[in-house]
Amino acid sequence: MAENNNCPDCLYKAFPAKNLDKNELVLLQQNSVEVVFDKKDTIFKQGALSSNIIYLKTGMVKLIIRGPQREQILKLKKAPCYLGLPTTMGDKTNHYSAVALEKTTACFIDMNAFKELLDKNKDFSYEIILELCRSELDQFNRYVNLVQTQVFGRFAKTLLNFSDEIYQSDEFALPLTRSEIADLIYTSRETVSRLFSELANENIIQIRDKNIRIINKSKLREIGEKG
Repeated sequence: MAENNNCPDCLYKAFPAKNLDKNELVLLQQNSVEVVFDKKDTIFKQGALSSNIIYLKTGMVKLIIRGPQREQILKLKKAPCYLGLPTTMGDKTNHYSAVALEKTTACFIDMNAFKELLDKNKDFSYEIILELCRSELDQFNRYVNLVQTQVFGRFAKTLLNFSDEIYQSDEFALPLTRSEIADLIYTSRETVSRLFSELANENIIQIRDKNIRIINKSKLREIGEKG
């Protein structure tokens, strides 16, 4: 369901948008629309044309790319954040898809209006550049982790990321199926199930359905570092 934004009074402003003055926020409001997505809804699709910058206001998504053999999960993104900046600013075609992992609210911002704000407000532009730099460095670190860390270490780091970055809690419900976790860390579903069992048997985590409780976080961090 789409509805008009109220950008000046929004409680979920992106950090870069806090540098915009009232008139610039009104311009943003006039050139954006808010859409609510249910779990499993596609927010944007690989290969489709794009003329919008997407701001993830609430919720969480998985970014997936279609490869020669199957779809691969690139990463998870939690609100608040922008989606598709490199694609929309540098190309007209989405190079990956975004799918909601829970009820999610996204603002679709007209690209021309967004570029106007970048031209007018240097502080806003600076924060957008910082966000792009952080995202690129994160991807570099993730690539190194995938190449140089054993699967047990990748699995442990994924659980730590859920705990530290996404949920800020040692107890959480897994947002992905075991098959999706396998795609995320480049292994098989059977391996993921085995690793869950091993961590549970060693009293490092507790599992109840999709609910996870980390009992021994220091040990989990050690596994993440040593693999």
